[in-house]
Amino acid sequence: MFDILEADIIVFQETKIQRKDLVDDMVLVPGWDCYWSLPKYKKGYSGVVIYTRQSVCSPVRAEEGITGILCPPNSTTSYSEAPQDQRIGGYPTKSQLEASVVDATTLDSEGRCVILEFPAFVLLGVYSPANRDETRDDFRVGFLNLLDARIRNLVAMGKRVFLTGDLNISREELDTANADAAMRKNGFTPEEFISTPGRRMFNQLLQGGKVIGGRDANREYPVLWDICRGFHPSRKGMFTCWEQKVNARPGNYGSRIDYVLCSLPMKSWFSESNIQEGLMGSDHCPVYAVMKDSIEIEGAAMHALDMMNPPGMFVNGQRQRDYSAKDMLPMSGKLIPEFDGRRNIKDMFARKPSLPRIQSSISVLANDPPVAEKAESVSDPSATQSLQVDGPTPSVSNGLIAKSSNPPSAKKKRPLADSSTSRALKRSKSGSAAPVPSSTAKGQQSLKGFFQATAAVRNASTSSSPLPAAERQDNDGSDRALQQVADKTTHTPGSPQKSESKSFAFTKATSPVMRQTKETIDARSDPSSPLKYGTLAQHADTVHDPVQSKESWSKLFTKPTAPRCEGHEEPCKTMLTKKSGMNCGRSFWMCARPLGPSGEKEKNTQWRCPTFIWCSDWNPSSAA
Repeated sequence: MFDILEADIIVFQETKIQRKDLVDDMVLVPGWDCYWSLPKYKKGYSGVVIYTRQSVCSPVRAEEGITGILCPPNSTTSYSEAPQDQRIGGYPTKSQLEASVVDATTLDSEGRCVILEFPAFVLLGVYSPANRDETRDDFRVGFLNLLDARIRNLVAMGKRVFLTGDLNISREELDTANADAAMRKNGFTPEEFISTPGRRMFNQLLQGGKVIGGRDANREYPVLWDICRGFHPSRKGMFTCWEQKVNARPGNYGSRIDYVLCSLPMKSWFSESNIQEGLMGSDHCPVYAVMKDSIEIEGAAMHALDMMNPPGMFVNGQRQRDYSAKDMLPMSGKLIPEFDGRRNIKDMFARKPSLPRIQSSISVLANDPPVAEKAESVSDPSATQSLQVDGPTPSVSNGLIAKSSNPPSAKKKRPLADSSTSRALKRSKSGSAAPVPSSTAKGQQSLKGFFQATAAVRNASTSSSPLPAAERQDNDGSDRALQQVADKTTHTPGSPQKSESKSFAFTKATSPVMRQTKETIDARSDPSSPLKYGTLAQHADTVHDPVQSKESWSKLFTKPTAPRCEGHEEPCKTMLTKKSGMNCGRSFWMCARPLGPSGEKEKNTQWRCPTFIWCSDWNPSSAA
C-alpha cells in the first residue's frame, strides 16, 4: 500500500484497533518508522498513526495528544513538564484548559492526535470527533478549542505548523453536497450554517475562511492555509468522504472533511495538492500535498532533506550518515515491548548464512549475540511462535541452539539411552517382562497395525487354541494372511505363554461380534425370519421421499425472489430500519442503484429510484 501512495509521510486516522491487535506488518514495516496513539479505554475506537520513511525524513521529537498531559512511554513525567530540550511546546495554558468543559485527560484518552516535530515544521495528525450525538457536543467543542489553542501557541513560539487529518468539518457550502438538505432539516439560513461552532472556529483558523460578524477573542487573525483548496479554489465536488450506508460514492454525494493545512509562511513550499478519489478501500479517500526539494526559510533557500531530518544527517541534500537506533524516539512503534529488538520476517531472509554445524555452538553465540538475546527476551506467545516459524533462517536457528546448549565447562551429563530402549518395559501380571522390540522396528505405521496381533503371539495362540472351522471360514481373508505370517515366525523357547494367551484373548474378542453379525444377516435373508417381515415392516410407513424432502428444505432456506424496482426493472436489495420508532427492526426492499449527486431518489435517471416495499408485504408467488 505504501508503494501505491508514493509518499514519505503517511497519516492514518480511525485505526480502530487496540495495542493487542498490533502485528508485525503494522509496526515492523521495512524502511519505515511509526508513531501510534491508541484509545486508552474504548475498544476498537478512533486511533491515529503516522508513518515516516527513514531514508527521507526523521522527526526529532514525538508526542501523543494535544494538551501535553500524557506521559511518554516508560515515564511518569508528562510531555508538558519534560525538560525544555525534550518537549515540542505550545501546550494550552491553564486558562485555556479551564475554558473547556471536558478535562484534558479525557480529551487525550481517545487516541486522536500524534504530533511530530521536524526542523522544518511541527506535524499534527488529528482525528477530530464527529458531530453525530448531542451528548458528545461538549467533547467535540472542547477538543477543537484546545486544538486551535495548541496551533496558535506553536505559531506564537515561531514554529511552523502542518495540520492534517480527518477534522470532521466541511468548511463551507462548496465542500459538502448536502448543504441545502442540512439547512432545510435544521431550519438554518446560509449565515447560520456557516456559523455553527465547529465550522466558525475552523474558518477563523484558515486564511480566507468565511466568518460572519466579528472574530472571537484570541482568534483575531488566521494562521493556516488550506493547501488543497488553494490549488483548486473553485473546484466543485472535491469530496473526501461518502456515506457507505446509502452507497453515495459512485454518485459523488459526499463532503470534504479531510485536509492538509500549513502555516502561512509555508505557502510557497508546495508544488501540488489534490485528492485521490479513485483509491478505494475506505469511506474516505486520501488527500496529499507535494513539497518542493528546495524551500525558503527566513529568506534563505534550504534543501528539504536538510530540514526534514536531525541536524547533520543531510547537508545540501546529501546524506552524511545513516539512520540508526539512536535516532529512534521513545514513542516509536518499534520500541513497543512486544516488537522491541525484533525484525520483520521479510528482512530476516536477507540474514547471513549459518555457520557449519561442525563448529561449536559457543562460537555461534559469540558471533551472533543479538539473535540469542532476541530468543531470550521474547515473552509474548505469538512472538515466540513467530520466532520459531522463522527457524528456516539459519542464523536464527543457530541462535536458538546456542542458548539451549551446555558450555564445555559444565559437568558432563550421563548420555541418553538408545531411543529404541529408552522407554520403560511393560510387565504382565505375572511379573515377567514383555518381549523387547527389535531395534530396527519402525513402530506402528498405520491404524490397521494397531488391531493386528504380532506374528509370534498369533502363532502361539493358534497352536494352543485353534479357531472353529466356521469362524475360520468367516474370516478366511484376514485369518489366512495372519496364519501365513505366523507359520513363518520362529518361536523362542520358554516364552511366557500366559502373557501371549492374554494378548490373543483381546484380539479374539471381536470374533463373537463377527459371528453375531453374520447370523443376523443370514436371519434377514431367511423368508421365515421375523426380522424380514417384523422389524423392517414396522418402519415401512416412515420412509420419506428424498426428492420431496430436498425440495422442502430448499424452499425453507432459499432467499425469497427479490422484487424489481419501478424505475429500472432491476432486482431490489433489502435494508433494515434502524431508526427508532414503531418500524425499527423491520426489513424493506429498495432500489439497489447508488444515490445520485442530488442526494435524493430520482425518477427516469441512472440513479436510485423511489421504489420502497416492506418485506412483510412482498409475496413472490403473487408477483409471478
